[in-house]
Amino acid sequence: MKEEAYIVTGFRSAVGKAGRGGFRFYRPDDLAADVIKHLVDSVPQLDKTRIDDVIVGNATPEAEQGLNVGRLISLMGLGTDKVPGMTVNRYCSSGLETIAIAKAKIENGMADCIIAGGVESMSVMAMGGWRIVPNPKIGKEHPTWYWGMGLTAEAVAKDFNVSREDQDLFALKSHEKAIAAIKAGRFKDEIVPVDIEHIFLDEHEKRQVKHYVVDTDEGPRASTIEALTKLKPVFANGGSVTAGNSSQTSDGAAFVLVMSGKMVKELNLEPVARLVSYSVVGVEPRIMGIGPIEAIPKAVKQAGLTLNDINLFELNEAFASQSLAVIREAGLNLDIVNVNGGAIALGHPLGCTGAKLTVQMIHELRRRNQKYGVVTMCVGTGQGAAGVIELLR
Repeated sequence: MKEEAYIVTGFRSAVGKAGRGGFRFYRPDDLAADVIKHLVDSVPQLDKTRIDDVIVGNATPEAEQGLNVGRLISLMGLGTDKVPGMTVNRYCSSGLETIAIAKAKIENGMADCIIAGGVESMSVMAMGGWRIVPNPKIGKEHPTWYWGMGLTAEAVAKDFNVSREDQDLFALKSHEKAIAAIKAGRFKDEIVPVDIEHIFLDEHEKRQVKHYVVDTDEGPRASTIEALTKLKPVFANGGSVTAGNSSQTSDGAAFVLVMSGKMVKELNLEPVARLVSYSVVGVEPRIMGIGPIEAIPKAVKQAGLTLNDINLFELNEAFASQSLAVIREAGLNLDIVNVNGGAIALGHPLGCTGAKLTVQMIHELRRRNQKYGVVTMCVGTGQGAAGVIELLR
């Protein structure tokens, strides 16, 4: 008989602005360890040495995020060398992929307790990594395989007739919803406040120490449609994709605790949710943003549900053009998509995003007393991913 896998709890950091936000001088392994410490402390009956693995999603596992950062985060966050760790990279779906791996291992009797999630610091990392070495043969025969995300967003806008006006309006609404969510305190319970100690030299080369706490998402900002329409396209001459209708580069970490049904009973815990199904698809890399169009129905079907059974969608807003293409082509109800804003406002810390959206989904389903949600995203090099989340209490 297959073992059930449950999400017992989950937390995330606030999302910082890359290069200029509160985490710009903070290492990603430290940030992830902070979230994991809080996660484990929230389940006092759990002996840390009984955790079978720490699985960390990361889209650029090099430099400060290298050296199998998953294992280092396990050591740092749990304070024991008895729990292994690994790093997983499926670009933007890395954080959701780790939860799916945890589910699969537990259901097949390979583990009873796994911490799964992701971390990304785009402050410390150049986009794509510090040393990009494309295959010259592929570059000649299939150049779109290496296209930057901005170019793919332009291709989606053109192929799916998404106007500049619609993209800017979508971006504006993302910020408005995110600002409203922050003002209402909707993210407060899911965010782990992080204490930062910033040591630096002032203009007189004297050592200075600054202490502050990061506990609020930094990306949302008040804007107007007039301001957004004035922005110039940044990826193509005559294009429609701008900095204002694209996701923000960001820093963040998010993790959930996944546990077997027998361990949940043993520790007398009440699980909050479960990942019912998870799907990954391949699409044309030139228009990678459409990935959720195929991933969503596949995941929903795997769950034995229909689109009408889904109460909420967390669609990663890589770009307004691809978000609108997905919503229209997949037939999603816009009223239940990104109800608290998306990555255009809240940021997109790559390998963290899938876990971050899962944590947000669980909290919002609970707040609305709803049962099913879908976390979905497009993935670089032509992929799409989607997971169905069921709220249990």
